[in-house]
Amino acid sequence: MRTLVLNAGYEPLAVVSFKRALMLVLNKKATVLAATNDQLVRSATDEFALPSVILLQRYVRIPSSRMIPVTRRGVLRRDGHRCAYCGRSANTIDHVQPRSRGGRDTWENLVAACLKCNNKKSDKTLDELGWQLSFVPRMPQGVSWSVRGAERLEPEWGEFLALDRAA
Repeated sequence: MRTLVLNAGYEPLAVVSFKRALMLVLNKKATVLAATNDQLVRSATDEFALPSVILLQRYVRIPSSRMIPVTRRGVLRRDGHRCAYCGRSANTIDHVQPRSRGGRDTWENLVAACLKCNNKKSDKTLDELGWQLSFVPRMPQGVSWSVRGAERLEPEWGEFLALDRAA
């Protein structure tokens, strides 16, 4: 079970394990905003509902512009594991502007590619091959990208993530 952590301004910060969330609550560093009713954690003397969303007691500021680090896994996830050149299933990433020609490791220069297209493109540019990208690569946006550990969103988090979007 995973728990969404909000700061005192109700902005999502991270996703932590239920054990970490329970420790924050028991140490009076956070309060439970939402819990699962069907699952309980029992100790020798007490019983607790698993926290689904917790609110930190102290304010933790979030920078207004979060840079999402570029990773191979992130590029594949952003592109839906589909090749940017042919649309087939992708398991590698490719530099649109090859590194040998000054291309950098940025969200705008990396795309998912199938092995066949990646090998065929090699260190050539798209103009040299007469190819086009099926989309314009950009840095991903949204809560699931900016909140550490929120690759999959839990249904209980919906109303709290909607608060973040409304602000």
